[in-house]
Amino acid sequence: MRQYRKFIIGTVLMTLALFPMFHVEAKNATVNNQTELKQALDDSSIDTIVLGSNIETTEKINIMRPVTIDGNHKTIKYVGTFGKENSYDNTVWGGIYVLQVYKTEAVIKNITLTGGNGGLLVNGGKVKLVGRIDVSGNGFGGIELGQGSGVDSNAHLEIGTDTVLVNITESEDKPTIWVPKDSTNAVLEVNGVEQVLSSDMELSLSEIEKIGNKVENPNTKDSSILYIGVGLFGMLLLGYATKKKALS
Repeated sequence: MRQYRKFIIGTVLMTLALFPMFHVEAKNATVNNQTELKQALDDSSIDTIVLGSNIETTEKINIMRPVTIDGNHKTIKYVGTFGKENSYDNTVWGGIYVLQVYKTEAVIKNITLTGGNGGLLVNGGKVKLVGRIDVSGNGFGGIELGQGSGVDSNAHLEIGTDTVLVNITESEDKPTIWVPKDSTNAVLEVNGVEQVLSSDMELSLSEIEKIGNKVENPNTKDSSILYIGVGLFGMLLLGYATKKKALS
């Protein structure tokens, strides 16, 4: 019996020692239609969902767990109806977003989101955009940062240096990013620079770009403070030289 116990203990200790050597591989899934996309989102073992083809959806796609959506340069297009009138006009409000990230974190890469009232709703979650993100062709604008009922956390959107945000249908009443009137503040992070957006705030592509340029020169990545300092120093030298010449 004592030897048997030693064997069991030894086996357990060896298993524990080898445990760090084993790891679970990240699981990817390629989807080609609305049904496959929803099934993949329901499967918590899938870390990355890759679009294998363009997808049309008749309903808003909800993201409610941490996941990466790799659009693979494909499109998700909403083709359903809007509002009580069941209109096919996306300028009729129905609260329809192509994708909604609800109280979770997600990474969205290289994708076009079109056809909805909005392309993307970050609803109390945190989303990182990577690559080319096209939110053209939505009835009220590109991306909403807001809070719905029962949501306490602020929406947070991160746009990195490797991200190209596209919205060719942007207009005064169709902003690229907006915070609704009935929401609290949201956070927009551009190239590492965070800015708090107040409720009822709307941003165009050029205004979004300016946020990221507050700290870095977009061409050299040098701090803007450096350029200001060099400019002031140059002005002082010029003034000194001018004064010296006048006295000589």
